Amino acid sequence: MYDVVVRSGTVVDGTGDAARTGDVAISDGRIVAVGRVSGRGRREIDADGCIVTPGFVDIHTHFDGQVTWDPLLTPSCWHGVTTVVMGNCGVGFAPVTEPNREWLIGLMEGVEDIPGASLSEGIRWAWESFPEYLEAVAGLSRVMDVGAQVPHGAVRAYVMGERGAANEPATPEDIAAMTAIVREAMHAGALGFSTSRTTTHLAISGEPVPGTFAAEDELFALGGVLGELGTGVFQLVPAGAGGEPMEDQFREVKWMRRLSAQVGRPITFGLFQNDHEPHLWREIVDMARRANETEGAQLYPQIAGRPFSVIVGLESTHPFKRRPTYQEQLAHLPLAERVARMRDPEIRRRILAEAPATVNPRAHLFPEDYEKYFPFGRQPDYEPGREDSVAAIAARAGRDCEEVMYDLLVAGDGTQTFLRPLLGYSEFSLDPIHQMLREPHCVVGLSDAGAHCRLICDASTPTSQLTHWARDRSRGERLGLEFVVHKQTWQTAALYGLRDRGLLRPGFKADVNVIDFDNLALRPPQFVHDLPAGGGRLIQRADGYRATLVSGEVTFVDGEHTGARPGRLVRGARDTAGARP
Repeated sequence: MYDVVVRSGTVVDGTGDAARTGDVAISDGRIVAVGRVSGRGRREIDADGCIVTPGFVDIHTHFDGQVTWDPLLTPSCWHGVTTVVMGNCGVGFAPVTEPNREWLIGLMEGVEDIPGASLSEGIRWAWESFPEYLEAVAGLSRVMDVGAQVPHGAVRAYVMGERGAANEPATPEDIAAMTAIVREAMHAGALGFSTSRTTTHLAISGEPVPGTFAAEDELFALGGVLGELGTGVFQLVPAGAGGEPMEDQFREVKWMRRLSAQVGRPITFGLFQNDHEPHLWREIVDMARRANETEGAQLYPQIAGRPFSVIVGLESTHPFKRRPTYQEQLAHLPLAERVARMRDPEIRRRILAEAPATVNPRAHLFPEDYEKYFPFGRQPDYEPGREDSVAAIAARAGRDCEEVMYDLLVAGDGTQTFLRPLLGYSEFSLDPIHQMLREPHCVVGLSDAGAHCRLICDASTPTSQLTHWARDRSRGERLGLEFVVHKQTWQTAALYGLRDRGLLRPGFKADVNVIDFDNLALRPPQFVHDLPAGGGRLIQRADGYRATLVSGEVTFVDGEHTGARPGRLVRGARDTAGARP
């Protein structure tokens, strides 16, 4: 008698091999048989007509604060995710002294757009050091497994104080103290070290995050700890990743390839197509491949499975948000009242006639371009055509783009949302992302789950990967279902050395999804106020997940939580052979 048998599903096992019909038997939290299983289970799950996959492993999240108050880790739990890695981009909440807690909250709010008031109310501080943070996380129950990286910004501020926060150069003594902290964190089970070097990442004060301009001696010393211990991933957002101008766009890859080869550890770095140099990504991918093949490096460009986009709407952000009349008279009103006031002809005339009262600090990177605003329908489309844009709608009607945008925003109940791709959609096509996905050394990440609460909702990427790339794409070549599952299960797990999950094989952790693939669908993004202190955020749910299991326990059935909380803290382990996925 097994604990659970998932019966008669189409098994997509995470290896990339062809799917096959079979059963999956589970006992004591592990998979014990895959194929034809004659024995019965104490619980039987009928998967006939469904695909059965490993649980998805999301390696780029920012649940560092939310993990302390939300046992479900929404919205990732609604998209088949069973393991998340947090502590990305050099921001996090340990190590920390009590006087610096609010400063770290401001850093996270500025970089990742998580409401500071929600973090202040929601986090129950019970740590100073990074090992103490891991212990605090380990002591909480949740639906999925979590792992953490030690963040450069917190380490630098802890050691250097205001000098670190201000990005002053680190002295040899500073570097020695920082490496000691990273070593202690890795011994305690951190999965890696993270940093950010893009000038688009700013603290709430408007200052670049600590570590943005760190010199090579600092970076190589901190990365050297991973090599010394034979464990962990070096994660970063490199300079230029947001499309900001650089004299040498290959500068970051040059030092990364040397560091990775020197310490023998993998480096994963964010890579997007940007509108200013739309073909640069190809050269960087090729450089990384050559470094891996000829120099002993382990460079893994981390890519997004869909365009990095802002969700535009009256409850998030929109082109009229900075207009004086809107800011002074409307912004504070409840949505229904705001929509009614915005429909007033005089209010409409004034807002449309005004210039913004404040300047968007990223306007030079992402200017208003109504060719890149696309209304979301009932089924969100992440590869819309030019003919679907607000500019095209206005041209067909012979009207001004801003007027059309305004009227669409206030139509109905005012909850209409729009896709505004910032990165990864320079050619109005996902063909470049398709090419990145096919590269064996490119890994899927950058969901930013838990972050960018009021602007972005890419935690749903695991679902859109399945629906768009493996089933629905109509404007180009698709990718096989087996390939898409592999890219977000075994490949992501193996990169972080989590070699007990990501495959449906005997002996592996029983993290499993049962998915009605034919009817799998994303719902439109929705703005809710469910964070601590009434903070607002965008969420996105999905239909079609029949069941999700973590360590053999059923955590969700048809999108609803069962009450089970089998999730655990995942600690890193030494892996002297490296972590090539």
